[in-house]
Amino acid sequence: MGIFSFFSKEKKEKLDQGLEKTKSGLFDKISKAMLGKSVVDDYFLDELEEILVGSDVGIETTLKIIGRLQQRVAKDKYIGISELNAVLRNEIIKLLEENTSGILSSFDDLAGKKPYVIMVVGVNGVGKTTTIGKMANQYKKAGKKVVLGAADTFRAAAVEQLKIWGSRNDVQVIAHGMNTDPASVAFDTVKQAVELNADVVIIDTAGRLHNKIGLMNELTKIKRVMQKVIEDAPHEILLVLDASTGQNAFEQAKHFTAATEVNALALTKLDGTAKGGVVIGVADQFKIPVKYIGVGEGIDDLQLFDKTEFVDSLFKK
Repeated sequence: MGIFSFFSKEKKEKLDQGLEKTKSGLFDKISKAMLGKSVVDDYFLDELEEILVGSDVGIETTLKIIGRLQQRVAKDKYIGISELNAVLRNEIIKLLEENTSGILSSFDDLAGKKPYVIMVVGVNGVGKTTTIGKMANQYKKAGKKVVLGAADTFRAAAVEQLKIWGSRNDVQVIAHGMNTDPASVAFDTVKQAVELNADVVIIDTAGRLHNKIGLMNELTKIKRVMQKVIEDAPHEILLVLDASTGQNAFEQAKHFTAATEVNALALTKLDGTAKGGVVIGVADQFKIPVKYIGVGEGIDDLQLFDKTEFVDSLFKK
């Protein structure tokens, strides 16, 4: 077995472990609903609808999946219970395939940008700064020169936390301290990254409450000052969501996408929740690709999202 095969196997094992609670919750219920049945009929589809909604796939996405299954049943005339998993798997993958623009294939892929600028947004407590630290680790392992910007200046702890991650990953952190202008931090970070010939810039921002529109406007200012250095920055506006919050993640996504041009999602804490279906629902409803998923607490437990591997893991017995 080659080294890349080993890492691929290790990644899949981590994914399987991270989705275990979602998988057991979802498919234990489906298995129970299957008992005594031989065919997928309207009664079973009603039960399946309740199961998917209960797994935080979301009502709109659930109805879309059920509608597609009904079309398959009508077209094929007969779908046995034994075929359901394969059909359901394929329909979910198709949903996710409708929404893959901007997805990078690896941490080596920077979409032809240098430096590739990422602005990270999200409310407090979702694992935003930790996600940045893990991203820095993955990009560093891919041989990239990384610079971090501590533009969450509303909390001293956030600046210090980012500095700790910078030290742990041996990457430079630009910080002005607490209660300084976050846009100024972002400007200096991007400017310094250009001077250092860095490959990746990751800007942390304050964990703004999604109903505080005035605070959200600060994100526009941060974007504008970065564009004084790099015209098309940021290349990625990453919204970090905590998968364990279920439907609250949908609400956060709704407000953040209305406030700024989010073009990538990270779903954290999948290993601690049975609500992993939120990944499917958020990606479908907001038409924003999921780029990163957190499947554990370790520094290497942030993965680039692979829709096929994700769905395969969910349906693995």
